[in-house]
Amino acid sequence: MRAIRRGARGAAVAEIRSILVVLDLLVDAPSPGLDTDPEFDADTERAVRAFQQSHGLTVDGEVGDETWRSLDAARWRLGQRALFHTVGDPYIGDDVRQLQERLLEMGFNPGRADGIYGSRTAHAVAQFQREVGLRPDGECGPATVGALRRLGRKVIGGRPQLLREAETFRESGPTLLGKRIVIDPGHGGPDTGNVVPDGPLRWTEADLVYDLAARLEGRLAAAGMRVNLTRGPQPTAALSDRDRVQLANELGADLLISIHLDGHRNPEAGGVATYHYGTVSGPTSIVGERLAKLVQREIVVRTGLRDCQTHAKTWELLRLSRMPAVRVDVGYLTSPSDRERLIDPAFRERVVEAMMAAVQRMYLPVEADVPTGSIDVSLLRALTNNAV
Repeated sequence: MRAIRRGARGAAVAEIRSILVVLDLLVDAPSPGLDTDPEFDADTERAVRAFQQSHGLTVDGEVGDETWRSLDAARWRLGQRALFHTVGDPYIGDDVRQLQERLLEMGFNPGRADGIYGSRTAHAVAQFQREVGLRPDGECGPATVGALRRLGRKVIGGRPQLLREAETFRESGPTLLGKRIVIDPGHGGPDTGNVVPDGPLRWTEADLVYDLAARLEGRLAAAGMRVNLTRGPQPTAALSDRDRVQLANELGADLLISIHLDGHRNPEAGGVATYHYGTVSGPTSIVGERLAKLVQREIVVRTGLRDCQTHAKTWELLRLSRMPAVRVDVGYLTSPSDRERLIDPAFRERVVEAMMAAVQRMYLPVEADVPTGSIDVSLLRALTNNAV
């Protein structure tokens, strides 16, 4: 969908405003005579920004595909509708996420609290129903919601699903041999991402991140990993984040790294930032957060880029992945100083080495970890073999 922004009018704006009113982010006070044709005004934009901030989305004040899906999900509260598993078109909403978090508190395993009523959530609901004497049909209706509300937590201290995720990753072993990683060069095809003219040249985000991804693919494959890219150098069509994460899920990847460059109208904006799945006060991917911090630290130490730190986001690429996933924005193409480095192949090779070191350190036991920036990535295969 085309992004809906300030100045727009119509039914879509009316729907957006009605959801924001329900969420107590906007006062319902349309102008006289415009009830059926409200404007996306300054108050609406502020409310959208507040919603995006609180839900871990990109804060731009516009309603694009991802913000709209999050708004649509946020209108639901647990108990407002019956929930059950459907294969083709699963229930999605904040009520599903609330159900998943409640089940996790009680010691059941619906998987990640991603707001999608999938088979694992249905199985966890059936297990709960069996324990409390309800018919174990995996459907969350009034009786199940009532039972959930009457019973207290079973698990005290920590988040059990996050501990499961970390333990599963640890049990996979320290070696990189045979593990599968999906590398996602952002944008591509008609979607060039950030574009900066430079005299007779024209630097595009899509081309530069593909070069980084291809370099990383070759180096990790040489270290024994099975590596897949989400796109080639010149795709004919743009891929959505949902398409990219679906590919990683179907391949059964162990890790997903998405590579982007940032851009801003202020040329002084620069630096590297890395993102993992998480919300302001809700669930977070422990393993994804650790990978993000390792990638961030290694790039900063090895390249000297400004440290813009790591951040939790609920972007679909991160939220819908079944494996630890991160997105790294390797500098600002719109920054003259960052751009001068990014267009240098030798600098891009240092970025690749930093990512390789981060992936290697993810799989090493804690007692075998090393200081940031100290790993010789040329010895990657030998080092992981020795840690077995």
